[in-house]
Amino acid sequence: MDDLFPVSPIHSSEPVNAPLAERLRPKTLAEVIGQRHLIGEGKPLSISFKLGKPHSMILWGPPGVGKTTLARLMADAFHSEFIAISAVLSGIKEIRDAVILAQNAQKIGRGTVLFVDEVHRFNKAQQDAFLPHVESGLFTFVGATTENPSFEVVGALLSRSTVYVLHPLSDEEQNQLLTRALAIALPDRPLPDAIRQLLIGYADGDGRRLVTLTEHLAEAIMAQPDQSEPDLAFVESALARSLRRFDKGGEAFYDQISALHKSVRGSNPDAALYWFCRMLDGGADPLYLARRIVRMAWEDIGLADPRAATLVNEAAQTYERLGSPEGELALATAVIYLAVAPKSNACYTAFSAARKFIREDKSREVPMHLRNAPTKLMKSLGYSDGYRYAHDEPDAYAAGETYLPEGIKNPAWYRPTPRGLEAKIAEKMADLKRRDRDALAAQKK
Repeated sequence: MDDLFPVSPIHSSEPVNAPLAERLRPKTLAEVIGQRHLIGEGKPLSISFKLGKPHSMILWGPPGVGKTTLARLMADAFHSEFIAISAVLSGIKEIRDAVILAQNAQKIGRGTVLFVDEVHRFNKAQQDAFLPHVESGLFTFVGATTENPSFEVVGALLSRSTVYVLHPLSDEEQNQLLTRALAIALPDRPLPDAIRQLLIGYADGDGRRLVTLTEHLAEAIMAQPDQSEPDLAFVESALARSLRRFDKGGEAFYDQISALHKSVRGSNPDAALYWFCRMLDGGADPLYLARRIVRMAWEDIGLADPRAATLVNEAAQTYERLGSPEGELALATAVIYLAVAPKSNACYTAFSAARKFIREDKSREVPMHLRNAPTKLMKSLGYSDGYRYAHDEPDAYAAGETYLPEGIKNPAWYRPTPRGLEAKIAEKMADLKRRDRDALAAQKK
């Protein structure tokens, strides 16, 4: 789908009944709003356009920030054919067809800009199909993606392309775009600042969405019988509230869940609540958030406050029982509790270290005194021989007893922190270690 950026209304050559987005499409690089770090004076793409030297690239950024627009303008600037395919709708056949079109253009002395929208949706074989033609110079490859190309674009194609990061439009840039859109959609009908800010907030940095919302609002205003001045209530009823930019599995989605987790870990309840509400506003599944919140309790709180795991599980069950929006309060409460709870990753660290040791270590025999001896034969072979039943020992602790396989000294994987309940656990473990030392010293005498 094309990205939408404005051109001054006096430059528009589109028919008056064309979609607003088409009438606002830029004709030159100077008319593009946003991405000044790439197209401003002396910036990489501006230099490339002036020198007339095309190069393959990956344009990485959220929707509606100019990826398609830049590719189209590149083709115009380099007097090249523009071929666009979408990885959502295309396969190897469409890639082959594009190659044929580029070869035909080459025969008449014209270059080709091949634009691949959502390139991350092509599999490895499909992406590899571009390589020989990129290397031969048959076309200039421009891939657009909303996902991190480090993970979604094959290394060979990535190494032959320059990655440019595009940013969401700022409020000021969206305001410029809105002014130009209103000059066409609602001439001589200025909107109050409150409504402009509402539209900008709904667009959330997405220029394409802002233009679409403006067009829909203009249609609703013009359809009013009395042509009265619109207010916020009218705007909110006229525009179905769009979800925020991210979707499940998208880059922004995982960035925001990461921000939520790190805010909890950083003991900042306001920031944690902000990201939690942002994700709800963006359409995230509250049950998914509940699962992530439960994980936070075990990973970052652990035994510093064992109540945390109980509370978050109960919050998840509350949501399952009440649903939205009532159950969301329980999840929000859990988020705040985790943020202010004492922190410990001692259990998480110990578990990870133990798993790593087991993966890399050899298989070791279970010590004889720890083996089960349910039969006479096993007893005769020495199974369970010498085992000390802890409950028969003082304070139910067999001081000096060993429980690890032979050859493994105490690895001290679990190191309780001095916070919350773990502070008391640390005291108990220190006392048990002292008893072990005393018992071993007594055995040597």
